[in-house]
Amino acid sequence: MPSRQKKIIFSIAGVLCFGCVLVVAAAMGTQFWVQAVVLCKTGAQIVNASGAELEKFIGRANYGLFHGKGMKQCGLGDRPFYFSFFPDLMDVVPASLHVSVIFFCAVLIVFSTVSCAFFFYNAFGSPYETLHGPQGLYLWNMISCFCACLVLILFSSEVKLHHLTEIIFNFNEGSFVYKTQGERYDKSFWLIFLTFLTHGLNILLIRLAGIQFPFQEAKESDASTGAADIMY
Repeated sequence: MPSRQKKIIFSIAGVLCFGCVLVVAAAMGTQFWVQAVVLCKTGAQIVNASGAELEKFIGRANYGLFHGKGMKQCGLGDRPFYFSFFPDLMDVVPASLHVSVIFFCAVLIVFSTVSCAFFFYNAFGSPYETLHGPQGLYLWNMISCFCACLVLILFSSEVKLHHLTEIIFNFNEGSFVYKTQGERYDKSFWLIFLTFLTHGLNILLIRLAGIQFPFQEAKESDASTGAADIMY
């Protein structure tokens, strides 16, 4: 493939990586990771609410990795509340899991930045073989894909398996018990998924530029060595 086409492909991939850096950094700071609908179970049971009456006991919340806000309802009107994971909720949430999500988001930003730099270095510089060249491009993007996947899995397990929404709503509640009615992942969560797809696309762009997968190159090298040994 002509060098000019490689430069274009690597430049596009570099821009995509830079976009991933900005997207992940912005997503980390928002409170739009989860939208939750929660029922005030205690209040609904006291008045034996059903049908349209349940709306008086339905609360809602949005939260992210660091903070969130919501509205509690237990038949006595709206009660807005705001919360922060650090340090307020660290004693009640699965802290190690939550910190791991933030850690891998940070690692994702780092390796997306590295991928961006290496794409432009390969496009306009004279890269060495090994980690500065094609192998490095595959490696950094694969690590970024892996980190994005880990963020999605760990955060999903924290929300679904550890009932994060109920922990948030029941924090410092002495009289009422809240039960999750519904949860859905919001914009920032899907932006991380988009980052995962983008790095996967970059791996395909590297291949489109005519660069073999590292393992494929190793197999071809072994095959040619074996053929040479047979000739001798």
